[in-house]
This record gives sequence, C-alpha cells and structure tokens, in this order.
Amino acid sequence: MIREQLYYQVESFTQKQVFHKNLEKDELMDAIKEYVQQYKQIQMLTKKKTIHGLISKKGKVTVKMKNIGGKQKTLSHNRKKKYILEEGKKVEFLVDLGVMTQEGKIVRAKYDKFRQINRFLEFIEDILPNLPKNREVNIIDFGCGKSYLTFAMYYYLNELKGYDIRIIGLDLKEDVIRHCNRLRKKYGFHKLDFYVGHIEDFEGADQVDMVVTLHACDTATDFALYKAVKWNAAVILSVPCCQHELNAQIHNGEMAPIMDYGILKERMAALATDGLRGKLLEMEGYKTQILEFIDMEHTPKNILIRAVRDGRRSHAQTESYQQCVRLLGVEPTLERLLWKGETEREIR
Repeated sequence: MIREQLYYQVESFTQKQVFHKNLEKDELMDAIKEYVQQYKQIQMLTKKKTIHGLISKKGKVTVKMKNIGGKQKTLSHNRKKKYILEEGKKVEFLVDLGVMTQEGKIVRAKYDKFRQINRFLEFIEDILPNLPKNREVNIIDFGCGKSYLTFAMYYYLNELKGYDIRIIGLDLKEDVIRHCNRLRKKYGFHKLDFYVGHIEDFEGADQVDMVVTLHACDTATDFALYKAVKWNAAVILSVPCCQHELNAQIHNGEMAPIMDYGILKERMAALATDGLRGKLLEMEGYKTQILEFIDMEHTPKNILIRAVRDGRRSHAQTESYQQCVRLLGVEPTLERLLWKGETEREIR
C-alpha cells in the first residue's frame, strides 16, 4: 500500500543488475502474461495460495495450487524488516561490542552497525551452498579490526547453521587483537583465533575455503585477493577501502578536464580500482559480482566484491581489460601479483 493505493512489486534480475517496478493490478496481469510466454515454469505466491505452472515441450500447461495457512501478511510498504540476528533477542557478543543492550534492544547510535552486520550475514547466507558441510570449513578474515563481523560470522555459521568452522582474524593493532581474543574465550568460540600481522606476510594456512577482507586499506585488499586466488578459495567477500593506488597513477589526456577536480578523480579511481579487481578475479576463474554492501547514506564504503569460484577462466576478457588499463594509464597491484610474478614484498 502506497498512499492508499495497492501496488504489486515486481523484482527482476539480469546477470549484473536488479530492477524493481510497482505495478497496478492490470499492469501486473499484462506482465505475468509476458512472463508465461518467455518461461517454461512459473511460481506465484498470493496471500492465500501457492500457484505452480509448468509448460511442457509440447505446450501442455499444468497448474497446481496449494492453500497457505498462517497469519496474513501486512501490506504496509514500510513494514518492519526481519533480520537474521533478530531485534529483541539477546546476543552476547553484540552486547559486549556495544551494539545491543542486556535486554536485547539495539543501541540507537549503533543501529547502522546492526544493519551492516545483518547485511553481511545475508551475503554469507547466499554462498552457503559453496561451503562444504562434511568437513571443517577454513575462513580467513584479513584486516578484522574490532571484529564485529568476524564474531557475527562465527556465531551464524557455527551456532545457527551448524557448520564446523575455523576462523582466523588478522589485524595490525595489538590491543584490538588482545581484546578480541579475550572475547572469543569468554563466548567459548574455540575455533576462532586472532593474530597480529600483515596480510602480505601471512603464511598460517595451507587450505582456505573463504577469504573475507573488510575495509583492508588500499593495496592490502589486493594482497588478500591474491592470496585467496592462490589458495583456490571457494568464496571471496571483500569490502575495499581507501583505494589510493590508482588515484596516483590514473592519467588520460581526453579526461583531463574532469580529472582536474580532486574529489571526482578520487571517486573515479576508486570505482576503476574495484572494477578492475572484479575483472581480474573473473579471469582467474571466479564468478564475480560487485554489490551494494549498505546504503550510501550510512557509509561511503558501500561496495562489496563477491566472488565464487566456478573454475571458468574468462580469457576472452583479457584484451578488453588490457585496453581499459591502457586507457586509464594504470597498472594495478593485483595484476602485477597475478600476471607478472611479482611478490608482495617486492611491491611493498
């Protein structure tokens, strides 16, 4: 319901984008007719029924309907969102991290952090089919910081989903790491460990299933992505931060008038950095998406690179990638690590 008018929201997906439309009833019926002509299978959920339609190769149409019980859903456009970690349900590590009160209420000043944690868990929920269930899952969190998301990830995968997991968090701040280790002992998170160290120097794992890098500064993200590729990690989740490298390199005569404005050059360089990282991962056998991590109004660091290994190397993109870097006049660190055999220490 929007301003007393009933609409039906249609959400459609392409390989790279998501589109939303709010349609009136007649418009919705026209859209459904179009979908039926395009697809061989359609499933519709109404307030009262689930309707499943199938079209055979010979054009025979089969429709099955099932009644739905339970409470009627609210039609309010501004209905309360249901989070993976629910409001009102006390979670110990969120209390200690200052996000939640002892009564399970969200601290007003930390509500954005609460939303960010849940948004991150939604991304993990999407990639669960890519994690093994029959053995220990090894996860590295590079640049873990205060570890809001690291604790949330362990709690969600181990306690809520029942995965046998081992997580290592790595960061440069000794006092933060000491605090995180105290907390993980308090909660009995026995397979969660925190260490002090540089990403490029880390050698503490032979097999890694998932690499997480959240706000690793500048080229630290590249070192983390490089290690993930070399480990053949099944999943990579990366929220880049402070992409300064290409800002210093980027040069294009035709774009010089725009590049005169520092803030525009900085933003263009940051977007180019993450776009090129995504293409490099695709060329290394990862199905890669660049997604909105959280609304821009809450944080400017709102891009997440999600890469799932499918083994299909996209060599066809190599030439267009090289044309792009020549156009921008740049040489990204991740390219040098992956393609030119330079080591992390040489680049540093």
